[in-house]
Amino acid sequence: MKLLLLCLGLTVVCAHHEENHDVVTSNFDMSKLSGEWYTILLASDMKEKIEEQGSMRMFMEYTQALDNSSLLLKYHKKINGECAELTFICDETEEEGVYSVFYDGYNRLQIAEADYDDYYIMYFLNYNNEKISQLVVLNGRKPYVSLELKKRFEKLCEDHGILKENVRDLTNADPCSQD
Repeated sequence: MKLLLLCLGLTVVCAHHEENHDVVTSNFDMSKLSGEWYTILLASDMKEKIEEQGSMRMFMEYTQALDNSSLLLKYHKKINGECAELTFICDETEEEGVYSVFYDGYNRLQIAEADYDDYYIMYFLNYNNEKISQLVVLNGRKPYVSLELKKRFEKLCEDHGILKENVRDLTNADPCSQD
């Protein structure tokens, strides 16, 4: 009986460890984030920023870690009915792992967590006209992720005070569709 309980306990510990062994939550190797990405989920405490014509409704194409510790982020976005490519250079701030970029105001961004081969989650604070808004983005290496990951993303948003109804699934959205 003791052996059975020991085996059961070890199985639970190993299964739990296996589930999250590739997830990184600090000390990110930004070079491992370099490459093609897809925007999967987008959330904000200011819903209008992520709606169809919202300023922050953008579709990730590429992330590149630069030699000077900056990040290059390349997106597609529909602007005035036309598909536009937006490229941002995000400079690392004095705070390690926190980047800044000017777009729709001033933004501070950081990676919340990553599995370099599967996804990464970015957290933004946007300062615009004395208003502060939050934005959380889930980018995937493929244009889809597991339902488990989507639920974990919703929980992360909830922890930041972003309502579930303010999460947009962009899995099947076309960044430059005529809709």
